[in-house]
Amino acid sequence: MLNHSYLLKDLDILKQHLAKFYSMVQIEKDANGEERWTDQSDPDTVGLFGHKHLPSTSPKGFLFAEKEALYKFDGETFESITPQVVPKVLFGVQACDLTAIAYQDKFFKQDPYYQKRRENILLVGIDCESPCTNGFCAEVKAGPHVNDNTADLVVSRLTVNGSNQLAEWLVIAETEKGQNSIKGLPLDKAHKAHFILRNRLLDKMRSEFADYSYINNAIEYLNDNAVPQHLWEEMSVRCLSCSGCTNLCPTCSCYSTYEIAEKQPDNVISETKAVKTETLRVWDSCLFEGFQREASGHNPAQQAAQRVERFWFHKFSDEYLTEFQRYGCVGCGRCEQTCPGTIGVHSVMKRINQECCS
Repeated sequence: MLNHSYLLKDLDILKQHLAKFYSMVQIEKDANGEERWTDQSDPDTVGLFGHKHLPSTSPKGFLFAEKEALYKFDGETFESITPQVVPKVLFGVQACDLTAIAYQDKFFKQDPYYQKRRENILLVGIDCESPCTNGFCAEVKAGPHVNDNTADLVVSRLTVNGSNQLAEWLVIAETEKGQNSIKGLPLDKAHKAHFILRNRLLDKMRSEFADYSYINNAIEYLNDNAVPQHLWEEMSVRCLSCSGCTNLCPTCSCYSTYEIAEKQPDNVISETKAVKTETLRVWDSCLFEGFQREASGHNPAQQAAQRVERFWFHKFSDEYLTEFQRYGCVGCGRCEQTCPGTIGVHSVMKRINQECCS
């Protein structure tokens, strides 16, 4: 790692260099003042980085498209529709969202549409410098500093004696793609002392998180099947099935498909000519009543309580550790921020902890 670590005075130098080879995607404020990931950003535009600028939406949509065409059928043969992509650099991705992308990489390992986008994306991660609102990444091992093997490049701001005075940016190339992306940049080599400082800043930051012990307590109760059914029923009444939590969750991957038939001219009799169709994939939500409904009409999650329990089981069950090597929650807190029914992660885990402790 030390052999591929460097020092940089100004991140704009790195941005300008990468913009020669990649379309820039970074966090900016839109016309309404809302912070969001902006595609085809002007590299001269000042991006927003760090814990204070965790957008309500994650970069999930740049890899797992919210809506995309999969294939078309002309009446006789099927033809896949390959995504048309250009190389992009996601610049300044926080640790929680990088961990979520690594999670999605495993889920969509065999998905050619996801993989086509993924192979054309360079991930530049950034270490957070203090806890963000609602964030508990440290509790679920998703941050606050970028985890190994979740980004191509990692940038970490090093400070002098704990002050806000900027010393340098530590730049770590974690992959061959990351190493190749910075070829030609005049960079000084980093030394062991810079990593010691980075780790010291990480330890300091971890001490600044609020007490989220109730989350780990609730995880234990959930995996012990100790959560009483009446609690799921009470919480499910608050679920409006708005899909806000699943849309904003960076690890949620539920989807549905549907067909669009080519409109036939009025003078064409459909029996004499095959109808051409296009199949599309769109984001879906396991909290929708019809998501698990089978063709027979049977629905194994017809009751809202079943769906809410299933959702949180998927986020924190030990059963998925073998497949994904981690929980399906990365501690970003977006569900708590968006839920109008107040059953985001903090509210739910607090209720479970209180109920099961009493």
